[in-house]
Amino acid sequence: MSTKKLWGGRFQAQAETWVDEFGASISFDQLMADEDIEGSLAHVKMLKKTKILNESDSNQIIAGLENVRKELHEGKLEFTVENEDIHMNIESILTDEIGPVAGKLHTGRSRNDQVATDFHLYVKNRLPKIVEEIQTIQKTLVELAENNVETIMPGYTHLQHAQPISYGHYLMAYYSMFKRDVERFQFNMKHADISPLGAAALAGTTFPIDREFTAKELGFADVYSNSLDAVSDRDFALEFLSNASILMMHLSRFCEEISMWVSYEFNYLELSDKYTTGSSIMPQKKNPDMAELIRGKSGRVYGHLLGLLSTMKSLPLAYNKDLQEDKEGTFDTVKTLLPALRVFNGMISTLNVKKDNMRHATENDFSNATELADYLATKGIPFREAHGIVGQLVLKGLENHQNLQDITMDEFKKISPLIEDDVYEVLKPEIAVERRNSLGGTGFASVRKQIKDAKAELNAVVSE
Repeated sequence: MSTKKLWGGRFQAQAETWVDEFGASISFDQLMADEDIEGSLAHVKMLKKTKILNESDSNQIIAGLENVRKELHEGKLEFTVENEDIHMNIESILTDEIGPVAGKLHTGRSRNDQVATDFHLYVKNRLPKIVEEIQTIQKTLVELAENNVETIMPGYTHLQHAQPISYGHYLMAYYSMFKRDVERFQFNMKHADISPLGAAALAGTTFPIDREFTAKELGFADVYSNSLDAVSDRDFALEFLSNASILMMHLSRFCEEISMWVSYEFNYLELSDKYTTGSSIMPQKKNPDMAELIRGKSGRVYGHLLGLLSTMKSLPLAYNKDLQEDKEGTFDTVKTLLPALRVFNGMISTLNVKKDNMRHATENDFSNATELADYLATKGIPFREAHGIVGQLVLKGLENHQNLQDITMDEFKKISPLIEDDVYEVLKPEIAVERRNSLGGTGFASVRKQIKDAKAELNAVVSE
């Protein structure tokens, strides 16, 4: 393979090898080799269509690129630091394949629009895979929720027992979070699905190119209307990293709760052995390492977002070498995100839900206090007054180790003669949950509606 700089005509001195290594991006942007060849094929087909290149030269370049792609897929290509990036490496390999005619491929384009095109294609090609993995998790959550509509657990605020809720309701909260993640990535596609090809270095080209043709060849929905914007825009990558950060935050929150709830103190859940590890010194340990790793990797993704935001914040138009820093973080985020989603789905799909332990945790915790306050309010006592009464009963209960449901009817009658025996039914955790059927509430009917709506949403995705 030729290693002479393809841009070296006006240069008299060569950089030291270690300088070349510092400036080169081939160590990571070779991940876009497929996209680079795909973009070049579209470009040369356009040059042929517009007669910028004659048919013979065009066909020779097309055949050469197809052969290079075949060699890429067979693992036969070798890339060099001397050729800096994936674009120069592919062009150099093509030159070795078909001779000097390969140099005509670069007519009417620059590495600036070439790399932007490759990067758009890279993100565009991976967004559907990420969305698919999220939707797989959503399906698992719906199935798990359907099996746990009437599983009662403590609901928390400030990590303190607040009110009893349905575990199915809890799971559907995460379904809703992931639904928004899907929507964000789908909107991200709108901005990844724009073609920069043909913008050239920054100002367009004097050749009579057809940008709409190349956009169609590459499957882009639109083309950039401004050449300066086309080569310098990385909003689509920032959106991807932002969306990925929010998604990782959702995964991390869930994993935090899993890590707590598999502990002896909570004992609400048990993870499959497939998603846990042991200790090198403590034989009894069953550690939620996969949950902890997903939680930990959220920081890694956040770092990539902050890194690119910092890189972009002071860049003048149009292309600057700083933009080489846009890819490693994005590539690593894809590499981090896809396995994390798959591991997470495997982990929650094999959960052992300890229903009895969850329910038992709601029986001695005063989480039915709101139920009693609401009950008193229905008897005509102003809610604020009812709130104060129940607060005093809770304080007394804590001192005497007495739960609200253990208060005698005589004691209740002292509060109000309107209190009847039905108060004990109201104070049962399952009744407290079942009755909360306001829109979006934790009541069993409400949760079943959420599940029904979610199934319809997921079925609509399958039929699209």
